[in-house]
Amino acid sequence: MTQPFNELRERLLRAGVAPRHVRRYLTELAEHLADLTAEEERAGRGRADAESAALIRLGGMDDLAKAMTEQRQFQSWCVRAPWATFGLAPLLLLAGAWFVALFTLAVGWKIFLPGSDTPFVPVGGPIYGFANVYFQVDRAFFFGAPILIGWGIGFIAARQRLKAVWPIAGLVPIALIAVTAQVRASRTAVPGGFGHIGMSFALGSSAQPLSIGLYHTSVVLLPMVLLMVLPYLIWRLRKVAATD
Repeated sequence: MTQPFNELRERLLRAGVAPRHVRRYLTELAEHLADLTAEEERAGRGRADAESAALIRLGGMDDLAKAMTEQRQFQSWCVRAPWATFGLAPLLLLAGAWFVALFTLAVGWKIFLPGSDTPFVPVGGPIYGFANVYFQVDRAFFFGAPILIGWGIGFIAARQRLKAVWPIAGLVPIALIAVTAQVRASRTAVPGGFGHIGMSFALGSSAQPLSIGLYHTSVVLLPMVLLMVLPYLIWRLRKVAATD
């Protein structure tokens, strides 16, 4: 009884039905199929014949799929508005994550290094203990946020059985922003900004020619995109291997 539903699941997901609606629909079908099978068994059929008869009574694959695919309210936002799911939403998530990271940096700067002009090169040399853990975790969160968001994009695309066009369209801007982002924190060099912390986006440093900045950005961008799209690629390879 599970094979027809497995096929139906894939069909619904490829048609754009949201996974949560697919799960609920298949659960309802499984319960209904169990009831029909029990009725056929009470009518005197054997187990195998009862299951076959119940499947026929339940309906054909086309009819079962059409009951969901023809109703727009069951479609996921990946299909309704892919530009928002893979374009706008990841950018907003990244902006929110980086705001949290910079706010955490500002708080740690005020608590642990109140006399330093910058938290990146504190007066007196390196910091140790809890303060060091605090800043390192915040740093890891800042640099890891784009990768985690990229993995999230890949997971959503894989779960919805989407092709690579939209995931890559969402990953490339995030990766480009990540490799060009530059954070500055200094009470003297950044008089304004958010707690003397500013962010800019540039192709390399200001001391580099534009051509060198473009080269360095492209060299870092490709591995970043590959790292972010890795879970999606693994899923696609597993699907290809499963069909061979």
